[in-house]
Amino acid sequence: MVYIHEQRNQSAEAPRICVLGAGHGGMAMAGHLGMAGYKVNLYNRSEERLEPVRLMGGIELSGVIEGFGPVELATTDLAAALREAEILMVVVPANGHAFIAEQVAPYLRDGQYILLNPGRTGGALEFRAILKRVGCQAQVVLGEAQTLLYASRNINPAQVRIFGIKNNIPVAALPGNRTAELVAKLRTIFPQFVPGDNVLKTSLNNIGAIFHPALTVLNAARIESTRGEFQFYMEGVTPSVARVLEALDAERVAVAAALGIRAMSAREWLYMAYDAPGKTLFEAMRNNPGYKGINAPSMVNHRYLWEDVSMSLVPIAALGKHLKVATPTIDNIIHLASLMNQTDYWAEGRTIERMGLAGLTVAEIRRLALEGDL
Repeated sequence: MVYIHEQRNQSAEAPRICVLGAGHGGMAMAGHLGMAGYKVNLYNRSEERLEPVRLMGGIELSGVIEGFGPVELATTDLAAALREAEILMVVVPANGHAFIAEQVAPYLRDGQYILLNPGRTGGALEFRAILKRVGCQAQVVLGEAQTLLYASRNINPAQVRIFGIKNNIPVAALPGNRTAELVAKLRTIFPQFVPGDNVLKTSLNNIGAIFHPALTVLNAARIESTRGEFQFYMEGVTPSVARVLEALDAERVAVAAALGIRAMSAREWLYMAYDAPGKTLFEAMRNNPGYKGINAPSMVNHRYLWEDVSMSLVPIAALGKHLKVATPTIDNIIHLASLMNQTDYWAEGRTIERMGLAGLTVAEIRRLALEGDL
């Protein structure tokens, strides 16, 4: 399998890439790009993970990719990180997208490409709204990936293990009429990126919104009593739990339909992604070999709630309310997650206002996704 264009790109024409975020995904991407010969800048707002990268001169990769990826600049200085970069790969939890948008706005320049890896639900919309609010005039191409390219973990300072790389990831630009341009630019680096219809579809095909939060909430007692020592998708899913997931999924699909979008069901996604058949979602999840051996999170205060509820379920529910589509199951999971973590995810999450959609009709939302401006 070809994971990245293998030729070393040291020519003057090869784009310099800035990876924003030194978490599991950001470190994997920076090392992978460096190993392929691209000039890579790595930005992180704290020093802790950058100093080992500077000392080693890059990142050591293991797993499905073995080797060393040089990193030319590892810095907390955002201006320096962006100065010569043509492509900005934002690889932070979706809760950090707003911070990144505010911080990069003064340094953006015409002709740059920005990709959220991934956008979760409404990521590109929120990012665009912030750039507009702070008065950024740079003509950039903004987009979001439907999911993260890597399954990876930082195993030691400046060392990353990559467990897998996805084969195809839909990418959409905002405005959608620049998706072809964005994907053409990205595919010179990552052939896995394929054109998505628009950011509404990449956002509403966010299947993690269905699986992660509800499974965590419904297994909360077991997670806390065992510290996650059980198989999350196998032992944590019973027929009754799966029926809750199906109800959540039906509400997500209904919200998408109200926008004129045919969203893929979770059961269809399992078959497409893993060849996992089933007449019910429970059967499909049980028939998915890729879920075997994956343990639950060790605590309830986990990104499956603090990221996936606020940045995935809240915007779906907010869109539902705006479009007069009932989302009672989603609303209840948000409420229970807020109680469990003593956090108001409704207040912290992506609202209609934060996505820049307040007061817009369905036709105007669709036009915004296609053209970028109304």
